[in-house]
Amino acid sequence: MKSASMTNYLRAYFYLRSLMRSAYWSNKKLESYQNKKLKEIFSYAYRNVPFYHRKFRQLGITPCDFRGKADLNKLPIITKDEVKRNLSEMISREYNRKNLRSVSTSGSSGKPLSIYLSGAENEFRKAKHLRANISCGQKFYHRWVTITSPHHFGEATKLQKLLGVYVPIPISVFSDISFQIETLKKIKPHVLDGYSSTLLLLAKEIARRGSKPFNPLFIIGGAELIDEASRSFIEEVFEAPLYDQYACVELERIAWQCPERVGYHIDSDTIIVQFVDKNGEEVCPGEKGEVVCTSLFNFAMPLIRYAVGDVGTPSDDECPCGRSLPLMKVVEGRSDSLLFLSDGRVLSPRVFTIAVSMFKFYKIIDQYRIVQRRKDFFEVFVKMKCSDLNKDLFERELVDHLRRTIHIPVDLACFRVNFVEEFPLDKSGKFTIVVSELQKSV
Repeated sequence: MKSASMTNYLRAYFYLRSLMRSAYWSNKKLESYQNKKLKEIFSYAYRNVPFYHRKFRQLGITPCDFRGKADLNKLPIITKDEVKRNLSEMISREYNRKNLRSVSTSGSSGKPLSIYLSGAENEFRKAKHLRANISCGQKFYHRWVTITSPHHFGEATKLQKLLGVYVPIPISVFSDISFQIETLKKIKPHVLDGYSSTLLLLAKEIARRGSKPFNPLFIIGGAELIDEASRSFIEEVFEAPLYDQYACVELERIAWQCPERVGYHIDSDTIIVQFVDKNGEEVCPGEKGEVVCTSLFNFAMPLIRYAVGDVGTPSDDECPCGRSLPLMKVVEGRSDSLLFLSDGRVLSPRVFTIAVSMFKFYKIIDQYRIVQRRKDFFEVFVKMKCSDLNKDLFERELVDHLRRTIHIPVDLACFRVNFVEEFPLDKSGKFTIVVSELQKSV
């Protein structure tokens, strides 16, 4: 069986160079490549992945029936729930699961999920991530600060750090905002990267203080929908452009803004993105549709017609930057409520989803939701997987973990944990993981 090896730097460099070139392929060459890779991934999944072999046999489809993009709609859309239920059968028989790299979602949809990657696939993801940044002007020697989850602190390799090549300098999203500002003042980053809501809170605090401690060349936002007013405010405070990126843990970068900001360039040389209506039919440019993705590089754990859980809009506009990668418009489905504490702190919902993802019993949580009822009162609703763990112990450990991680002492706010069997959807038909009932804005 294949295993995940140590980082292969020559391979990672080759991937990056190839991706920088393929962004400018002609439409004909891009489509030909997509069809070739789709046939390859379909054939591979049919032969080596029990889940897909069973699915395709039930539909009476074999690799001979699949020629490329035109046949994608013959295949069923799979959901996060389906992946979770069939996780062991979604991993290729050519790989030993124990030797693969595991990456987990933060549960921003309320349903944590683990994805398994080979070493080569992990390197490809890093190259794919860097392409967007480099396309916006980032150089290998730029000081690059990312305000993120402690989960990501160890992602830069020793050789990267030694050579100083595209090394992200992490700051914990849980750190006090004053500490964040002082750290940024010392580092003076060329590139500031972070969750959109975290960047907004940072900009508001800097504006309140009346002085800008550093001058980034540009800012990268992601993980949450950002409205135009918030974008303009961040850019005004930092006097630098903000480039938004759309990604998910399962697939890494999906789409990103270049300096022209006409729309989001879809990484169509690494992933096929479809926008479908409630009947599973693809919508026309300018119409909203559910985002459904097929990875062209995941082989250890293929994802074919995977519903990400967001809503987006395809665009037939052409970007003056010259890249042939097609465009999409704004993504909906990841905008949550800000949370307010009685000590004056304003917290991003990402702080809570990341904190839960770091909980030692995270893997036995099937789904969860956090509701702020008052400044001093939070309710946490948890749907457990089958487990023999004592619920009283789970509740104590979870509350203690949230207090320590987010720095919420007992006298500041209380938490109540409720165990539930099912969660109702919002009126919009979506599921919002972090909800604030406070009628207050920043």
